[in-house]
Amino acid sequence: MSKPRFAVLGAGTIGCHLGGHLVAAGHEVTFIGRPAAMEVLRERGLTLSTSARPPVRLTPDRLSLATGAEAAAGADYVLVTVKSAGTAAAAEDLAAHLAPGAVVVSFQNGLHNPATLRAALPGRTVLAGMVPYNVVQSEPGTVHQGMPGRLMTEPDDRLLTAFREARLAAEARTDMPEVQHAKLLMNLNNAINALSGLPLRDQLGRRPYRRCLALCQREALAVYRAAGVAPARLGPTAPGVTPYLLELPDAVFRKVAAATLRIDAHARSSMWDDLERGRPTEIDSLQGEIVALAAAHGLGAPVNARLVTLVREAESTRRAWPGPELYAELRAARNG
Repeated sequence: MSKPRFAVLGAGTIGCHLGGHLVAAGHEVTFIGRPAAMEVLRERGLTLSTSARPPVRLTPDRLSLATGAEAAAGADYVLVTVKSAGTAAAAEDLAAHLAPGAVVVSFQNGLHNPATLRAALPGRTVLAGMVPYNVVQSEPGTVHQGMPGRLMTEPDDRLLTAFREARLAAEARTDMPEVQHAKLLMNLNNAINALSGLPLRDQLGRRPYRRCLALCQREALAVYRAAGVAPARLGPTAPGVTPYLLELPDAVFRKVAAATLRIDAHARSSMWDDLERGRPTEIDSLQGEIVALAAAHGLGAPVNARLVTLVREAESTRRAWPGPELYAELRAARNG
């Protein structure tokens, strides 16, 4: 059987990471993104870097670049990596161009993107996917994977084979809603990292910032219980135990949670990258999801709500928050 053809809709950091590895493995991939982003790739090509192995350089002539969804015509798989706020528009754009039998795969933050795509693409196969590790644009035309991890998607043997051929560790999951809720717990750190202004490893190595994350996660877990949600266990620690580990003193945390700190020294959250580049963040699809779910069940989520406000303020007025100050701010919000 011939290799499947791919289109990446929303070819930013994650889209270029996934699509670039597929190109390197010999797959036909069309990158669809903003004109400015595609122009960078047209001029510089694409470099895929990681601390685990030498970088892979894809010259511009190896990249098929486009700015409109019509370029997805003929693809066997369309990987959707647009920000959550753009999902409905992306689905509308795709609807007229998908090939018969094409599979759409959402690799996006948040909880509702697969459902949004399914509603807008009736009769189409839409799979939920998840990227569990950090990827940032270290410089124009270069995307850097800052930590190890395995992609997760709903079962599709051909898709998983393609990822593995591309040296992208991947596994099939039949519990993707629970996986997405677990990923959201992890992603609640994105806002804290963005406000810290620090690399992820440095930020997670400091107890006051970890205590901020513990506050967010405890609040989210209470909301999950009210909603009847049991997040999947994605690592060695159960989600309900993680907040306790986060509050350990630094020296103890470094020993107990060494795998958590196995992060490239320069890795940062995608939300930090958005703030640095003056782009709107996905805070509504992260802390905002917890606030909305809490409201739907008659609860409050003041810690996560306060972080929504702080990030929105940071979108216009960049400010780095020292850990003790941010923790005090969030405790005050919790205590009302």
